[in-house]
Amino acid sequence: MQTELISLSKAFTENLYRIPDYQRGYAWGLKQLKDFWNDIAQLPDRHNHYTGVLTLEAAPKSATATWEDDLWIIEAKNYQPHFVVDGQQRLTTAIILIQVILEATQNGETLNFDTKEEIQKRYIYLTKDGGISRSYIFGYEKDNPSYEYLITHIFQEQSDRHSTVEETIYTKNLSFAKEYFQEKIKDYSAIEREKLYTKITQNLLFNVFTIREDVDVFVTFETMNNRGKPLSNLELLKNRLIYLSTKFIPNQDGEHSHDRTKLRRTINECWKSAYHYLGKNKARVLDDNFFLLVQFLMYFNVALPRTEHAQANNSLGLYKYKQEEGYKEYLLDEFFTARRVTDASIENPLSVDAIYAYAKDIKDTVKVYHEIFNPEDSKLSGQEKMHLERIGRLRNYDVILLLTAMYKKKPPQAQRISFLEQLERMLFFRTIRSYHFHNIDLEEDGVLFIAGKKTFAEIVKSVSDCTEEFIKSKDFKESIANLGKGGGYYGWAAIRYFMFEYEQYLKSQTKTNRDKLSWEDFRKENFKSDYVSVEHIYPQRAAHASWNGAFSKYKIPQRNILKNSIGNLVPLSIPKNSSLGNRPFVDKKGSREQKVGYSYGCYSEIEVSHEDEWTPHHILARGLRLLNFMEDRWKVDFGTDRNKTDLLGLGFLDPTRKLKLPKK
Repeated sequence: MQTELISLSKAFTENLYRIPDYQRGYAWGLKQLKDFWNDIAQLPDRHNHYTGVLTLEAAPKSATATWEDDLWIIEAKNYQPHFVVDGQQRLTTAIILIQVILEATQNGETLNFDTKEEIQKRYIYLTKDGGISRSYIFGYEKDNPSYEYLITHIFQEQSDRHSTVEETIYTKNLSFAKEYFQEKIKDYSAIEREKLYTKITQNLLFNVFTIREDVDVFVTFETMNNRGKPLSNLELLKNRLIYLSTKFIPNQDGEHSHDRTKLRRTINECWKSAYHYLGKNKARVLDDNFFLLVQFLMYFNVALPRTEHAQANNSLGLYKYKQEEGYKEYLLDEFFTARRVTDASIENPLSVDAIYAYAKDIKDTVKVYHEIFNPEDSKLSGQEKMHLERIGRLRNYDVILLLTAMYKKKPPQAQRISFLEQLERMLFFRTIRSYHFHNIDLEEDGVLFIAGKKTFAEIVKSVSDCTEEFIKSKDFKESIANLGKGGGYYGWAAIRYFMFEYEQYLKSQTKTNRDKLSWEDFRKENFKSDYVSVEHIYPQRAAHASWNGAFSKYKIPQRNILKNSIGNLVPLSIPKNSSLGNRPFVDKKGSREQKVGYSYGCYSEIEVSHEDEWTPHHILARGLRLLNFMEDRWKVDFGTDRNKTDLLGLGFLDPTRKLKLPKK
């Protein structure tokens, strides 16, 4: 290990850096970028900042022999090729920032007396034939999707490949980092850019450590990358499987020689596919650890030993592996271990075929998993997409394993649609009284189904029977009535989901197919702004005199029930000033002059705006209308309007006064 600290400029003197295939991609997000930027921005001129250890592995000739674009710079210019074992996040970030500075620098300007071309040659690429062929000083191995993305999207250079650039979670992070730095320096003067460039290249100091040939680089990687932003379990597992692929030693007949090369390539391809699908929807990047848990439970748990408690309760004991990442311990400490490859005396050795099959299952499962969360990106039927979108809005993660299992085994479409409808219905009623459904274990059902130990028809029946049992129980209407107490429907976990479904119903009754309420916006609640997505029509703080007349005859507890009753709540399609929430009803409705208010909102708001006034009986009438919708949408029967009035807790209103209600 070098005892002196060296700058980025010295580190990039006649050195070539590659991120090896066992490494994760670029994982830094906003927090890490802020920390990196603050370290530089707060660094006084001509002061140094210790950036950490840069751990390298000298790239062997067997590896560099395939680096066709780089052989000339290694052989003719004596550049030293390295794999980056630790420090790639900091190194990548520094290079992205240098690229951003270069793009902001005008032709003819210099940075520390170096031209843009000279800086580019030191940190970005060298060319031997006027730019036709290029050797990139820093980058990824060519079979990594980030290789092409770094060249074309970050360095803004032409690629010699004709394939479409593949995007993953990691490429998304690369793009975000570049955009972050572009925003930071957009107003910088030439002098400020030069100072920033000096700090990055001269004042960020590294200890450089090169791993000896007798040190196992894979184990070193696992150990070192537990610092900083920890590796995810999926990233650790990829490194472990590549490590194991190197442990299959060819025998005299050459057995395993070809297999282990193919295995390493397969692992890389399968993980490339995993990160492609996990990051495909940029608006909702999927968590890789949760994906690995789902895949693990389906792939392994049917064969795992049961705990005593699980045996006594005829259960698979899934929680042993879910709690505190027990699945990670099983994968890395028990199943995918070097001993199961190298110890000839072990009873159940690990084969090339076993690792190959597992990697292929990762690839097969992740596509299905992605489509569960993003049904619009699938080739499923319209009905299935609709039901999956509804289930997704209820955000119940215990259903993901079962849904993934279902779409991996693909029972007939009619059965799938029937089940999705029953499942959504159960999940909806579970938000009203979760305790009633505690005997349904959807994750265990998924494991049993994928193992062939429980039929799909049995699962459908158990979900349907449990829901019907709840609806017919005395607890059902009591639970509905309880929603109107205390904080009322405003505190109901599914209030946004219910309101959104009613909005979709109103849309279906119009001649247009235009959405006026976005689920992604509606479900968010930003407490730092004045935006509320569900509003009380009769305000929580009804200070204006206009509210006194119709409501003043009722006691405070009764007025509180009215405020939080479901008929008094309306979804808002766009941010509205919170001060409007306490205004008179005529102001809330809006006007042609202001172009603000319910009249210019979503279908639910427009429906409310058709009323001339807003009184307790209007709240009751709308509440009955919404309960009628609930009856039709989720196939229940609340009885007469009198029964429904009591369920709403509004029995104290004058029953002789009737407002016109729409027919069911």
